[in-house]
Amino acid sequence: MTMVPVRIGLRLLSAAGLACAILACATSPLGRRQLAFFPDAQLAEMGAAAFNDLKTKTQVSTVPTTNEYVRCVANAVTTVLSPAESQVRTWEVVVFASKDANAFALPGGKIGVYTGLLGVAKTQDQLAAVIGHEIAHVLARHSNERVSQAYTAQVTLAGLGQSGAVSGPMMAALGLGTQVGILLPFGRTQESEADLIGLDLMARAGFDPRQATVLWQNMNAARTSGAPPEFLSTHPSDATRTAKLNARMVSAISLYDAARAAGRRPRCGP
Repeated sequence: MTMVPVRIGLRLLSAAGLACAILACATSPLGRRQLAFFPDAQLAEMGAAAFNDLKTKTQVSTVPTTNEYVRCVANAVTTVLSPAESQVRTWEVVVFASKDANAFALPGGKIGVYTGLLGVAKTQDQLAAVIGHEIAHVLARHSNERVSQAYTAQVTLAGLGQSGAVSGPMMAALGLGTQVGILLPFGRTQESEADLIGLDLMARAGFDPRQATVLWQNMNAARTSGAPPEFLSTHPSDATRTAKLNARMVSAISLYDAARAAGRRPRCGP
């Protein structure tokens, strides 16, 4: 009895997705087609606003050695970026005094590292793996893509509700389908993409890319609660992540060897 409305809804959803793909198609550094509706300048403004807000709400580390260490690693990675990769020449790096084992990078050249991460990323190479990964999200315009995906989903579902083709309970089911079937898989794709781009970045900066897999082993050991099933997670499983990193390791080591031969030998210390 409900099959016809569902089919109508799914056709509308597919048509909207196709139109969006035609109207706002971009390509990631690894050649993947993306949706990116919003101007990069607008995302940079959003990133700067979010960063400034976080600085007012989260304690900033005042330990000189910690700040110097994190900035040394971050600067080594950002220095190898070409103008084609990023028009930002000076990245703002802030260390937040928090037990969270986390880091992030935002459009507009903003990098945040939580001090809790330094207990998991135990060497400069492992920290470079995290920072490279986060910068890769920016280079690949993942924030723009995520905002565009969410916008597409909201507009499409709102249109379905107004059309009367789908009942209230069915709208909720379609919303779950959009979340699990579209937004989360793209999240995993973006995370895997950032892993690979970040691996290359750290290697180009002269950091040992083999330490990236050690980092994720450390992350797994530090996890205090079980990971969700991979199909319901925005991050790939540890096994998937490690396998993809290892598959790219030979080329990353070549980049690392070339960087070292060119004199890029970071000495940031822990």
